[in-house]
Amino acid sequence: MFPQALVQTCIVHLIRHSLEFVSWKDRKPLVPALREIYRAKDADAGLAALDAFEAGDWGKKYPAITGAWRRNWDRVIPFFAFPEAVRKIIYTTNAIEALNSSLRRAVKIRGHFPTDEAAMKLIFLVLRDVTKEWRMSAREWTEAKSQFAILFEERFKIA
Repeated sequence: MFPQALVQTCIVHLIRHSLEFVSWKDRKPLVPALREIYRAKDADAGLAALDAFEAGDWGKKYPAITGAWRRNWDRVIPFFAFPEAVRKIIYTTNAIEALNSSLRRAVKIRGHFPTDEAAMKLIFLVLRDVTKEWRMSAREWTEAKSQFAILFEERFKIA
């Protein structure tokens, strides 16, 4: 049902990259035009919105934005496979990147490990400490959780 080989790119990072080409006075009015692309109902509608953006005033003024989206389109498409409730949760990879950063930092400090078990213990301890800092789930999580339960019924266990 969902392409397993494709990796979704972070929509927030793609938007930030797009805004690097835009003057400060144009940023706020340009964002709604980009929103039309990533909030489209499916990949075809998103591509149509990207085409409209490219043909419009913003696309003509800032053609590098369209180029960036087209180069990354294969990594944006998996995003459209999910319902709107799930997209609100997964449009950014910041939480995943923060977790990976914590793990990399801990491993880098230690340098090397005498055994695989020592490495696993360190990862366990880092994950335990990181999860203590998590205060509350995203406000969209409840709706997204029900969508995950429907989409991934055989893998999604509700405790």
